Amino acid sequence: MSVAPSTPASTPDLAAPLPAPGPRDTRQEVIDWLLQEGRHAASIQELLDRFCRRLGAAGVPLWRVVCGLPLLHPQIRSIVFFWRRHTQGVEVSTRPHGTETSSEYLSSPFATLLDDGADALRYRLEQMEAPWPYPVLGELRQQGATDYAAMTILFADGRRNVMSFTTDRPGGFSIEDLALVNGVMPALGAVLETMALRRLAVTVLDTYVGRRTGTRILSGDIRRGTGANVRAVLWYCDLRGFTSLADRLPREELIGLLNGYFEIMGGAVERQGGEILKFIGDAMLAIFPLEDSDRDGASACTKALDAAEDAVKGMIERNAERAAWGQPTLRCGIALHLGEVMYGNIGSADRLDFTVIGPAVNLVSRIEGLCNRLDRTVLTSAAFAAACGARLTPVGWHPVKGLPNPVEVHGLKEQE
Repeated sequence: MSVAPSTPASTPDLAAPLPAPGPRDTRQEVIDWLLQEGRHAASIQELLDRFCRRLGAAGVPLWRVVCGLPLLHPQIRSIVFFWRRHTQGVEVSTRPHGTETSSEYLSSPFATLLDDGADALRYRLEQMEAPWPYPVLGELRQQGATDYAAMTILFADGRRNVMSFTTDRPGGFSIEDLALVNGVMPALGAVLETMALRRLAVTVLDTYVGRRTGTRILSGDIRRGTGANVRAVLWYCDLRGFTSLADRLPREELIGLLNGYFEIMGGAVERQGGEILKFIGDAMLAIFPLEDSDRDGASACTKALDAAEDAVKGMIERNAERAAWGQPTLRCGIALHLGEVMYGNIGSADRLDFTVIGPAVNLVSRIEGLCNRLDRTVLTSAAFAAACGARLTPVGWHPVKGLPNPVEVHGLKEQE
């Protein structure tokens, strides 16, 4: 086992290797519990809470335990779990990307374990005085901690995770305490890895296909051609003049523009309970499925229209910021339609897409195409207006590409 570099002679034995696994009976009881019961915990928080309290019942004088797990997530670098003896449950905190370069992280024991290759650290806090090798140790000592030990947890792919244990018992941890903790860590790591992988799967699916769709995929609904007919409000939005912007803007600026635009549109949809299905260039397709109690679709249509108005306000605010910086302002079209679609798996044998198809999808995209022609930001179908018409006004019948007859569309009563 590798350990951190030696510390000054004035603070002896602060980074000593943890002892070999200790008393087999107690250790095996904890391992058996982890592999038979602990792995069925509903969450990592529940697992860690029950694990810490089980160690406490076995005589390990835990006061504070921290577990850090790096994540594969577009916004989050890692997730940290805090357990405290006199607190119910486990506190959860996330760290954004960029944390790994912050002074707070770089001056922490976790950085030594995760980045510098150390397997374990131990500091007998009651024997130490300032200056502290890590600021957190001084903070813990002021709060009454007497001993601190931290170690890595290796996953099968070599990914390093870290866990720290602190006690406030005079004299600190005994050799038997640390031997027990050290002996059960491989089993805890195996259970944590399984739960972390499931969390990763959920995160990836939520990020790339949406929460509802991700849930269906994880439940086993993955066979090509499977699906169901559902009634839903369809949302389709598109950015005006994107082609000319793409031709003249630098790549980084163009990506930032698109991200800001989709943040407004997607944020408005998700705040009202809708689900984004896909981004298509500068367009976005989303749905608001009807609940069983919403037979006429009035509730879903109201939510979708609220989201559209929220998105319009967001675009106005964003354009004011862009104009103040001398940047070109943005225009978009939002179309809403209430109809029936097939929601399921389509694609090739090796590449599937969980999406919606049907005439309703074609119609909502055609209605969005009228937004530019009619100088409207929001247009809806007559079916949508019938369910949620108090805030809408007829805008007439208009021909659309691909359909033999004109379609009736409605817009917001107050022109955007």
